Amino acid sequence: MISCFSPVFLRPGIQRSTPAPFDSMTGSRTSAVACLSDIIRKKGKPKHSLEQFARSLDRRDRAFVMEMVYGVLRHLFVLDWVIDLFVRDTGPLHDTTLNNLRIALYQIFFMRVPDFAVVNEAVEMEKERGKPSLVNAVLRNVIRRRDTITFPIPFEDPVKEVSINTSHPEWLVRRWIQAYGLDEARSLAEMNNTRPPLILRANTLKISRSDLLSLFQEEKIPAEPTRFSPDGIVVDDSVSYQDIGGFYGLFAVQDEASQLICHLLSPRRGERILDACAAPGGKTTHIAQLMEDEGEIVAVEKDPHRTVLIEENVRSLGTRSVQIVQADVSEMTSAGTFDRILLDAPCSSTGVIRRNPDVKYRHTEKDMAQFGKKQILLLNAVARMLKSSGILVYSVCSLDPCEGEHVVRDFLKTAQEFRIIEAGQGFVSEFMKNGFFRTYPHKHAMDGFFGAALCKKT
Repeated sequence: MISCFSPVFLRPGIQRSTPAPFDSMTGSRTSAVACLSDIIRKKGKPKHSLEQFARSLDRRDRAFVMEMVYGVLRHLFVLDWVIDLFVRDTGPLHDTTLNNLRIALYQIFFMRVPDFAVVNEAVEMEKERGKPSLVNAVLRNVIRRRDTITFPIPFEDPVKEVSINTSHPEWLVRRWIQAYGLDEARSLAEMNNTRPPLILRANTLKISRSDLLSLFQEEKIPAEPTRFSPDGIVVDDSVSYQDIGGFYGLFAVQDEASQLICHLLSPRRGERILDACAAPGGKTTHIAQLMEDEGEIVAVEKDPHRTVLIEENVRSLGTRSVQIVQADVSEMTSAGTFDRILLDAPCSSTGVIRRNPDVKYRHTEKDMAQFGKKQILLLNAVARMLKSSGILVYSVCSLDPCEGEHVVRDFLKTAQEFRIIEAGQGFVSEFMKNGFFRTYPHKHAMDGFFGAALCKKT
């Protein structure tokens, strides 16, 4: 009997993705398998893997590959659970065959692809060097018995149940249960497996949000304003980034939570601002907007490849107040020269799993403590660059308290010249508790962010 806590694909009313046309699957399946092998085995990043293995594909086939890659990453554990049930006594499967099976099962359970098409495509791919007979037998057996497949139930092992059924590592589920409780942890993990909306930020240096929405309406592009950010726009799921490419320079892609972090900083015209870990430049250019491009923003990035991303953002939006510096911010010596500082620190990225499902498999629990140590070092480094009475905003796209609240509290133990303040405009207060800013995907339908505004005493 299927538990009520079975994976989402077994529950009634689940929406399934529309597949690419059947004739496009053969040419792109190999690319999808190669991407998955690179991401899962070598811990490559999806964006880089897609660029490497799917660059030559047309738009339709590339969309198919992206659907397969991101879909499998979102549901990896539950797909492997099914494979383990139906593949017995064969020895380890080669990566190619294993990922071919994962893709096929994702199509069977999550997409409106005819069963016969899934089996034919998967078997065809195995004919050269794989195991066509095994793949054929496994998939036909799964199709025949899919309504009787059982999964872990919460009463026996709630951590394992959430882990398998939502495809999150047990160590991460355990930490979320400790921090938020079982029901919250499950809801959060389930939300992480949904497709995030495309969120834009109107470039108010060139156009108001209302005018940009009017332009979208004229072009029959369905969109609406975000609930909290005064600059944000939610684009309908039917719209792709390519559909709005003609409005180049009038918007930036930036989640609503990320936009709110810049409002927490509340920059003012004429100020000197440090964006300490600036790539890819979304917050940098948003700060420029909020300052009406009057003042000086020093955008620092250590990685030269990521510095290019800031340059592209600045160029596309036409901001003039940004000075890009390739450097290690912890080695800078600009003591007491900035009015405000944004430290959006490198982190585990557990708040953006909806957008980057590979994050679930990229880190271990030991990494979390290391992130916290590095974040405190960065905080101490940038704190000395702030003027008296200046504001320092520390933020991470992480849901773990050890990268958020704990980092700030540990910092304040030694940096006694700083205090937490309630900053930002009224709409930011919705997400403030005890001086800390928090957003959650399952509560607010936006990325998970932590933020804290710290004022340096005179």
